[in-house]
Amino acid sequence: MFTRQYDNRRDRSRIADFVISRIKLGDYFRVTVYKRFDCRKHYLGMIRMNHVMKIGIGVALSFMTLASVAQADEFKLSNNQRISCSRGLSAGKLNTATCKSYAYLFNAKTSEYFRCQVSLALTRDNKEVINVQADGGCTKKPRIFETDGNYTFDATETEPPNTNSFFGPGGYAIWASDVNTQKIRGCITISSGLGSDISKCLDMTFQ
Repeated sequence: MFTRQYDNRRDRSRIADFVISRIKLGDYFRVTVYKRFDCRKHYLGMIRMNHVMKIGIGVALSFMTLASVAQADEFKLSNNQRISCSRGLSAGKLNTATCKSYAYLFNAKTSEYFRCQVSLALTRDNKEVINVQADGGCTKKPRIFETDGNYTFDATETEPPNTNSFFGPGGYAIWASDVNTQKIRGCITISSGLGSDISKCLDMTFQ
């Protein structure tokens, strides 16, 4: 009798242990699910924060770009461009005609400016064009005003003797510049007197 009671107690103890263990296991699952849910919320929060940071950086870069554009220099080409030509004789009955044109490039913000010149030399005999050479560049001049601003500009200068009647009707010059950067190109076209025109364009180098 005593043995049966002892066995019954041991069985109840085992059952109690089993129930306690099952409760602990359930608590473990609840804690695990909660932790997973909490990590998921944390991960979503980090994603939202990254999106907010990207948007903020994009807005800041946009303002920086607008500010740099607003502070950019503006370059203007002078309205007065001239072309002058001369002709000379060389040995062997060769004729050389040289045309020159000038223009001024002005920085409307700083009032600094450049004098630019392009030249074209054409050598020919009575039958054909033998040689064509082009040269040019821009020379920097001191600024006119001491402080930055928004300036306008024009220039003119005296010209050497002009003999446009050589080799036909003469020639013409074209100047073009970029408003937003320091870039200018000069072109000269003259008649060869042999039924064709000779044209050369040159990108200015700044000194």
